[in-house]
Amino acid sequence: MIEAVSCGGVVIFRGKILLLYKNFKNRYEGWVLPKGTVEPGETHEQTALREVKEESGADADIIEYVGCNSYSFIVPEDKVEKDVHWYLMKGRSYYSKPQTEEYFKDSGYYKYHEAIHLLKFQNEREMLIKAYERYTALRREGNWD
Repeated sequence: MIEAVSCGGVVIFRGKILLLYKNFKNRYEGWVLPKGTVEPGETHEQTALREVKEESGADADIIEYVGCNSYSFIVPEDKVEKDVHWYLMKGRSYYSKPQTEEYFKDSGYYKYHEAIHLLKFQNEREMLIKAYERYTALRREGNWD
């Protein structure tokens, strides 16, 4: 068994959520949140910020930790057990540019109800729900400008 750890961000700017559209040879196709593998010497926060920047070109700041989800999948060599740590992030602008080297074909900011329906994976929808609930609470409290 291979154990893997990734980190990502639910990036919100002016109420809209950053999504990426990935298409790898028409086998892996759909809208996802930015995330990636922890590199040696990196904290989870550093990984999340780096992956958001690399995959989407977006600049963001971490507001707080949202949670972790776990899943497994099979690769030719073995079974992979993966943990993904998610952070609520505040985007600095609507700018995004998908990382084509990683097969991202599109990116953009979407309203909550659109993002929920666009996301390919249930575990990412669950993290979006948690992050957006926290975002709305922070706005109500006056702690999100």
